[in-house]
Amino acid sequence: MTALSWLNAEAFTVFGQKVIWSDMIGNLMGLAALALGWRRSIWTWPAQLLSGLILIAAYASAHLAGGVGKQLLVIGVAVWGWRAWQLGRKQAQDGSIAVRTASWKERGLLLAGAAAGTLAVGGLFTLYPDLSWSPWADAYIFVGTIVAMVAQARGLVEFWFAWLLVDLVGVPLAFNNGLAFSGLVYVVYFALVLWGAYDWYQRSRTTTPAQALEGATA
Repeated sequence: MTALSWLNAEAFTVFGQKVIWSDMIGNLMGLAALALGWRRSIWTWPAQLLSGLILIAAYASAHLAGGVGKQLLVIGVAVWGWRAWQLGRKQAQDGSIAVRTASWKERGLLLAGAAAGTLAVGGLFTLYPDLSWSPWADAYIFVGTIVAMVAQARGLVEFWFAWLLVDLVGVPLAFNNGLAFSGLVYVVYFALVLWGAYDWYQRSRTTTPAQALEGATA
């Protein structure tokens, strides 16, 4: 048995749906990455990169081309985020990344990018139905994940809310496409996102104006 076939083999069944190894391992790594992000640890990015590599196999097995493409972009953003946090980690006294709330301009750019990206990717999936079983939901998650990671790389508290909006669509989509473990992990994500958002917001209130300016221009 090859490594790829093993990753896409059934691990166990839950609620009448089979759970494959790649879906389980990749999402556990993703959950670890989110927990590390809450702790503002630089290791959140290697964990996210590894999660993306493994989840490519899971989405490919479910014929979700949008999911595969999303993970490829996740890997690229993870490399960029890793570098960005390495450069910015000295901004915080404890050696972790300094966090802040986004400016209204940044919020507008994130929302505009999310809307334009979803329309573009959703339109592409609609024109080529073989790319996705759920074109608009898949496009929404695809773009929303990238927006969240970009905001995280810049140390913006709003990245948690972007993840929250992704979860609201990600849970039913994962279950409907037979990725039961992804659906269950998204539920855990929801709780962790609320916790992380509160913690980052509290820490952002101690960020100095100079740190905020430096983060905004990084």
